[in-house]
Amino acid sequence: MVRWDLPPSQMKPDETELRRLKILAVDDEESNLLLLTRILESEGYTDIHVCSDATLVPEMFVTIAPDLVLLDLHMPKIDGFELMERLAPLSGGASDVPFLVLTADATDETKRRALALGARDFLTKPLDRVELLLRVRNMLQVKHLQDQLREQNRFLEDRVIDRTRDLDRARMEILDRLALAAEYRDDQTQEHAWRIGRTCSLVGHGLGLPEPEVDLIARAATLHDLGKIGISDSILLKPGRLTDDEFDVIKTHTTIGAGILAGSTSPLMRLAERIALTHHERWDGTGYPLGLEGDAIPLAGRITAVSDTFDALTHARPYKGAWSVDAALHEIVGQSGRQFDPAVVAAFCALDHPMLLSSARGELS
Repeated sequence: MVRWDLPPSQMKPDETELRRLKILAVDDEESNLLLLTRILESEGYTDIHVCSDATLVPEMFVTIAPDLVLLDLHMPKIDGFELMERLAPLSGGASDVPFLVLTADATDETKRRALALGARDFLTKPLDRVELLLRVRNMLQVKHLQDQLREQNRFLEDRVIDRTRDLDRARMEILDRLALAAEYRDDQTQEHAWRIGRTCSLVGHGLGLPEPEVDLIARAATLHDLGKIGISDSILLKPGRLTDDEFDVIKTHTTIGAGILAGSTSPLMRLAERIALTHHERWDGTGYPLGLEGDAIPLAGRITAVSDTFDALTHARPYKGAWSVDAALHEIVGQSGRQFDPAVVAAFCALDHPMLLSSARGELS
């Protein structure tokens, strides 16, 4: 057996494995095939297939999937050159299954043509038994090692895929925990971030956005209020109306969140930064912190603004009670073209609004 923990130079198959590999011999002379079979069997090779009719070889090649082809060049109907051309696409390319050419024509022109078509080596007839067995063994060993390396590469690729999937899950879990940290103090349900993500996803679909973009917005939107971790409890949890100075402090959660998320090379984190910064901008340009107007506000920020407002209105907070779904929807529609992008409001209005209040935990996994 091949050791997967060894470098390729040490991954040598044993003789038993080599002798089980499949050999296909093609020659129009039955006597030559008989001789080849006896020589190979005497050396212990157990899976030998022969064919004297070249027209049958392509079908045999597919059925048998040989590890080595011993091929005569000069045959009636289809010669060895044409046969190699036909077999090349079936074998995954001329360099995949090796061809050992057996011919009495050892001219340079013949060798060059055969090599160009995929031949790996030549033996001149009449055949020398020892030389034949050495060439067969060497070519099978190379083929076996190539197959093992290919299998090892597939194994390693699968490991990389599994590891990447594990890392992706870990990254998503970290993002979920960051989102939870942002909502932990002023969201009794501790599900605000996940509901926002789900609503953003539904609105994104309603706007006809591509699925990858929808997924990215839904994930990034869960971090929209990350900056709240920088706001003191005396202001964030104040049960009464905020003073102007206190409201100015609340506004800084946009820049705090964007600052925490800034500098990443991840598309998800870069989008989360833009959402954190712009989800309180207004369509009419009177929002904060930048006073952006209309399409200057990133679409993800506009989608999050509507989703966030609906969820905030329909859930109790320290400073207010929960609004009814109808009252919240009426407020959002009334702010279309003022606070919110009319196209986003239209997509939001088409949703099942009572469903938006249900648990969304785990839906973005």
